[in-house]
Amino acid sequence: MDAFFASVEQASKPSLRGKAVVVGGLGPRGVVATASYEARVFGVHSAMPMAQARRLAPNAAYLVPRFALYRSISDEVMRLLRALSPLVEPLSLDEAFVDLEAGGTAWDERSARLAGARLRADIREATGLTGSVGLAASKMLAKIASEQAKPDGLVVIEPGTERALLGPLSVRTLPGVGPATGDHLRRAGIHTVGELAEAGEDELVRLLGKAHGHALFAMALARDERPVVAERETKSVSVEDTYDVDIHDRVRVGAEVRRLAGRCVGRLRGAGLSGRTIVLKVRRYDFSTLTRSETLRGPTDDPAVVREAAERLLESVDTTGGVRLLGVGVSGLADYTQEDLFAQAAGAAGEDPVREEPADAPAADGPAPAERHWPAGHDVRHTGYGHGWVQGSGLGRVTVRFETPGSPPGRVRTFRTDDPALEPADPLPLVSRRPGEVEGAQGGGGAGTESA
Repeated sequence: MDAFFASVEQASKPSLRGKAVVVGGLGPRGVVATASYEARVFGVHSAMPMAQARRLAPNAAYLVPRFALYRSISDEVMRLLRALSPLVEPLSLDEAFVDLEAGGTAWDERSARLAGARLRADIREATGLTGSVGLAASKMLAKIASEQAKPDGLVVIEPGTERALLGPLSVRTLPGVGPATGDHLRRAGIHTVGELAEAGEDELVRLLGKAHGHALFAMALARDERPVVAERETKSVSVEDTYDVDIHDRVRVGAEVRRLAGRCVGRLRGAGLSGRTIVLKVRRYDFSTLTRSETLRGPTDDPAVVREAAERLLESVDTTGGVRLLGVGVSGLADYTQEDLFAQAAGAAGEDPVREEPADAPAADGPAPAERHWPAGHDVRHTGYGHGWVQGSGLGRVTVRFETPGSPPGRVRTFRTDDPALEPADPLPLVSRRPGEVEGAQGGGGAGTESA
């Protein structure tokens, strides 16, 4: 999908179409999750500190992510991919590999192109968004092709042309070559994939070690035998928050850990899972990161059990100096619970069902906030003006633009943050209709891998 989070926001907010949009954490330590193509013109890109993005593009719209909406659209896209083949390997909410051979969808270049073109059309019809498709004989090459196709395009790497295409590309194009490896290769005089292949396997092993050297040499020769794996086993469920200001109060740290434990269990139950090992993650003021874990007698999804285990783990961590990040996770997952674990937590039977809270929700036993929080970009409804979204808030006021995905750009109005006529709302669908199920083309023989 093309600039997925930002594209969703532009599609749902008519006043932002064609404008620079940046989605991510808006606090002093926030980072960019996605930038629209209009924002990328100014040099804004994902993983950039939000403060730097604001300096580069001060007039862009800066919005807090709406992950529930992104997940629902991702589910629709993945449904379309699974109509092409039973072998779909999601990499994230907005990207996946598809084995077209397994689905009998493509058997030569022409049928592959048709499948890719039809997929792009179906995605646009179902979501109102654009996706880019790369077609090739391996996952690595399909990924490279999809990047070359962006935005809103389709690229096919034909068999026999792989080496010629890879040769002039930067070594950073290959999976596993990050900034550190790229700099190491650059110092050795290796800048392109072609130069990587010319260096030879022995030299790459000497420079990078056996495993990494062998792997990069194979990729430089366009060799990638990795299969498309339909299901990835979930190994853990976790949540974490980074705080705009370091937390020094030990009581507040404990309250945050309890809140994160509740959110973690909410996700655990939502996935129909339970787990045996509770993990606490603490990043301190000096960026040192500590993890502590405790393994229970059996798997649980009980909030009191997970919360008490996380609190015990916190007792062994020195938070003097301040805490900038906290996380709680559960691993050793299973699809059943060990019922006698409920006895480990006093009063567990009387607890309310767990629900996942937003990251900025106050601790359940902490002080209530002085005013309601209105994240920029999130949906609201006013009894008099209807559906809108938050443009910004502060000093006891919240500014709302009233518009919907199908309306013209709307009017802006400002209210008190405690105005009883204004309430948070669920996102509206981007499109009002959904396409029919995609039928796979009939055929057999070899094909390739598609990255969308």
